[in-house]
Amino acid sequence: MPNTYSAATRKSPPTSGPKPTDKQLSALRRLANQTGTTFASPKTKWDASREISRLIALAKGTDHRLERGTRRRERRADLADLAERPRDATAVRDDEVSGWASSAHWA
Repeated sequence: MPNTYSAATRKSPPTSGPKPTDKQLSALRRLANQTGTTFASPKTKWDASREISRLIALAKGTDHRLERGTRRRERRADLADLAERPRDATAVRDDEVSGWASSAHWA
């Protein structure tokens, strides 16, 4: 039996087509967050499907419990860091401005 598979019969990715669905975009954002990666915004449903498959494969190679714990620890550290900083470090103080309304100017 002759081999009928050739470059001409191979499916190539569509360059135009229906836009990705909201469900696909939501899945992409969730998977990217889980895997700690980014993705290029897909132009077609086919592109979105291919990217979802890639991120799922990437997610299978990671332990989400460890990632979730790491993210939780990082968030707690960030919140603690913010709590230690002065809250109004960039706020304009009364002694820096003179005058009122349109006649106000830097002191």
